Amino acid sequence: MDSTESREEYLEAVFKLECGPGGATITRIARELGVQPASVSQMITRLVDSGLLHRDSARGQIGLTDEGRTQAVRVVRRHRLSERFLTDYLGLPWDTVHEEACRLEHALSDAAEESLARRLGHPATCPHGHPIPYEVPVADCGVPSHLADARAGESWSVAFLADESPEFLRYAASCGLAPGVLLVVVDVAPFDGPMTFVIESTRYQIGREAARRVAVTR
Repeated sequence: MDSTESREEYLEAVFKLECGPGGATITRIARELGVQPASVSQMITRLVDSGLLHRDSARGQIGLTDEGRTQAVRVVRRHRLSERFLTDYLGLPWDTVHEEACRLEHALSDAAEESLARRLGHPATCPHGHPIPYEVPVADCGVPSHLADARAGESWSVAFLADESPEFLRYAASCGLAPGVLLVVVDVAPFDGPMTFVIESTRYQIGREAARRVAVTR
């Protein structure tokens, strides 16, 4: 991976993690990118020096500057549009398109991105439910609710799946979970035990760790 692609991957990772529970930290960025924390620390320092990231040492948080957010949004938009193209036009399964889109996001020109968005009809989300940012959002995006926080008796709609790995997407599908699906939580076991929920009269069970990767909304 060249330096430009590496920089874009880091900015994309921070963009995704900033709005999640716990925010963007060295450990979470390393886990997201599959690299060692020491390597992340070095790259973060370079990106801070370049004016693309800022660091809150007291809280251990990493954030995007205005310029960093502009660059990150460009990469995220191309990634999620690429995922839509791969699923909607090429018919690839939703659990296989993330890695393919990681390659395409660095290759698209401005003209190609614009044409792709127009051909796709400017879709609102990627196949996994993440919003496609056509404009640069404000930094304070809020933290979404996750299925693990739900209580028995509550009704929720799946917003997006935070983990886009093929293994998790296949597991989520086996549990009936996909963006837009409506569910009712019927039981939450104590001591971080599994959750039971109903989708269209079918009961499913999911572990609490997996449930933390499912963003939901009312």
